[in-house]
Amino acid sequence: MSAVKEIRAIGVHDYDNWLDPKEFTYEPQEMRPEDVEIKVEACGICGSDIHAAKGDWGRDYTPLAVGHEIVGVVTAAGKDARHKVGDRAMVTTYQGTYPSGKITQGGYASHVRVNSEFAFKIPENMDSVDVAPLLCGGITAFRPMMTAGVTKGTKVGINGIGGIGHMAILFAKALGAEVTAISRNDKKKELAEKLGADHYIATDEEDFSKKHEDSLDLIINTGSSFSEGNVSGVLNLLNPYGQMIYITAPPIDEKLTLVPFQMLMNSISVGASAIGSPKDIDYMLEVASKNNIKPMIETIDINEANVKTAWERMLTGDVRFRFVLTGYDKYFK
Repeated sequence: MSAVKEIRAIGVHDYDNWLDPKEFTYEPQEMRPEDVEIKVEACGICGSDIHAAKGDWGRDYTPLAVGHEIVGVVTAAGKDARHKVGDRAMVTTYQGTYPSGKITQGGYASHVRVNSEFAFKIPENMDSVDVAPLLCGGITAFRPMMTAGVTKGTKVGINGIGGIGHMAILFAKALGAEVTAISRNDKKKELAEKLGADHYIATDEEDFSKKHEDSLDLIINTGSSFSEGNVSGVLNLLNPYGQMIYITAPPIDEKLTLVPFQMLMNSISVGASAIGSPKDIDYMLEVASKNNIKPMIETIDINEANVKTAWERMLTGDVRFRFVLTGYDKYFK
């Protein structure tokens, strides 16, 4: 199948009116030897899509089609590409600029064209819709476990049980960790236990920090804010030499207040982690495939109205836990 000359997409035309996504067409970068073109089958909706659509991280150009949890089938491949026509592949990136000046667009589109180094082959036993959220949320949760050396018996706390947090529980259990789910109250305790959490801590419980101090080797903070909640109290849950890793994208101007003396006396460290390398992603997919990891999703057919609805619902937290756009063949016929 030959490469398409024009790609249809849905995206933002005005950052000040970002909740009015409209269809547009664009001419993609000319196919290079290392490129693949992918006909999109599904695309997860990530919180960073909202940030990009609003222009929170910069207003580089419009129209802009977001979406970086892209899954589809390779329909064209350059001679040096690492995938062939017919392969199912995933793509994690958009909003780059080629030397030619052409812009890469995201997965709210009929096709994407990318360097094949940024496309990942999907294991045969994984469904295209189920796997989509793993490309951002999944690898974002998984990578700090790799860098921290999580293995059987590691005591891992997952702070926040939402889109990324629930995947973090699944991956931590797959690696053999003893998992503690941490949330503000008991509302998600039953869900956390169903996901496999061994323990549960509600931070609105009186003296939670004292009752559970020195109980965790690693805390992965998946909340949408770095600074909200009882940061000092949660840090107190760490064992000496423990780590707290923040993994979600906060507002660009948000600040985090820490107590250096608390960190010093307990020899704890605080850091952050963003997505992962191609090698990390391949390993994450291998672990997900072997352990039948499936995120909790809600599918929604792609069209202008549904993209708007999904974004509005995400702003109010009205999804459990990740939207995945589907129905691409129906809309982009």
